[in-house]
Amino acid sequence: MKQNFKKVVLAYSGGLDTSIIIPWLKENYGCEVIAYAADVGQGEELEPLEAKAIKTGASKIYIEDLKQEFVTDFIYPMLKSGAIYEGRYLMGTSIARPVIAKRQVEIATKEGADAIAHGSTGKGNDQVRFELTFKALRPDLQIIAPWREWQIKSREDAIDYAEQRGIPVPVTKAKPYSMDRNLWHISYEGGILEDPWHEYRDEMFIYTVAPEKAPEKAEIITIDFEKGVPVGINGTGYDPVALVFKLNELGGRHGVGRVDIVENRLVGMKSRGVYETPGGTILYEAHQALETIALDRDTLHFKQNQIASQYAQLVYNGQWFTPLKQALDAFIDYTQTRVTGSVKVKLYKGSVQTVGRKSAYSLYQEDLATFGADEVYNQKDAEGFINLFGLPIQVQALLDQKLPIK
Repeated sequence: MKQNFKKVVLAYSGGLDTSIIIPWLKENYGCEVIAYAADVGQGEELEPLEAKAIKTGASKIYIEDLKQEFVTDFIYPMLKSGAIYEGRYLMGTSIARPVIAKRQVEIATKEGADAIAHGSTGKGNDQVRFELTFKALRPDLQIIAPWREWQIKSREDAIDYAEQRGIPVPVTKAKPYSMDRNLWHISYEGGILEDPWHEYRDEMFIYTVAPEKAPEKAEIITIDFEKGVPVGINGTGYDPVALVFKLNELGGRHGVGRVDIVENRLVGMKSRGVYETPGGTILYEAHQALETIALDRDTLHFKQNQIASQYAQLVYNGQWFTPLKQALDAFIDYTQTRVTGSVKVKLYKGSVQTVGRKSAYSLYQEDLATFGADEVYNQKDAEGFINLFGLPIQVQALLDQKLPIK
C-alpha cells in the first residue's frame, strides 16, 4: 500500500519524465503537487514551464533563479579543487544537483510538504545526488521516486503515457536522446548515443561550433584570478554568472570543450555521454596553470594526486553536504590564498592552451631556472644530492649484480 501524502514538491524540468510525473502523482497518491524548477542557466527552456505545469495538474510552480548561488557556492569550489571525474568529465550535471535539491528542500519546508519527488531514473546517478541532499538537509521528508515504482519501463513507454493524456513532451521516439543544460555545460545521453560506436551528430550541439568550422585565426584571452576564483577577462571585471557566460561564448566560438566519454556510473554500469563545457574547459586550464607557479611542489602534487580525485568522487556521487567535503574545502581554500594572478590562453579549433601566466606570489624565479650564469644555485651541489637520492637504487643494483634473481 502506498503511503498517503497531502502535499508533494516535485523537481520539475518540463522534460519527458517530470511532465508525466505530475499526473502520475495525482493519480497514484491523490496528493497536491507543487512543481519546482531551478534556473541554473538553461535559458529559454524555462519559458513554457509555468503554463505546462499548471495544465498538467500542478497547483502552483516555483521557478527559482539559482545561477549566482550555483556559480559561487558550487562551481567555483569545484574549480578550485581541480576535480575532474575520470580525467575528462567536468561534472556539469553532477554539480548542479545539490544546488537544485537544496532549494527544493527549502520550498518543501516553506510549503509544509510531507514528501518530495524527483524524476531521476533507477539506473542513473541523479537519484543518488538528489536523495543524499534530501537526507542531509531534511532527513524526515519522505521521498518519492516514480521510476522505481511505476510500470513504465522505457522512454517509449513514457512517451505513450504522455500522448494518452495529451501532454506535450520535447522528445520523440525517432529522436529520444536526452539533454541536460545549465550555464556550465550541456550533456547529451541516451537514444542514438547509447551505441558507443555511433558518432554523435554535430547539429545537436548548442554552445559550441565544430572545431573544423571554427575561425582560422587563434584568439588569445587573459583571465584574472583572486584566491583561486576567476574575476575578470581581458582586464575587465565580471560577476560570476556573466563571467561563465562570456567564456562560454568565447570558447564556443572556437569549438572548445567538447568531450565524448564512456564513464563509470555510481550505480555500477557504464554509460556514454557527450558533453560541451566551453567556459569550464577554459577555466580549468587557466586555474591549473596559475597553480603551477603559485603552489609549492609538495602541496601541488598532494592536491592533484589526492584531493582533486577525492573531490571529484564526492561531486560525482552526490556527497556535497558531507563532513569530508567540508574538510576538503578547508584544505583547498588554504591552498588558494596565493592563487592570485593572470593567465593567457590561446583558443584555436577546439583547443585551449596556456601561453602565459603571472602572479605577485609566483614561486618561479628566473635567476634559479635560467641556464645562464647565476650566483644563487651552485651546480656542483647537485652531485651530492643525486648520490643521496639515488643511494637506494645503487644499493639494489649492487645486490642484483651479486645475487641475481633466477
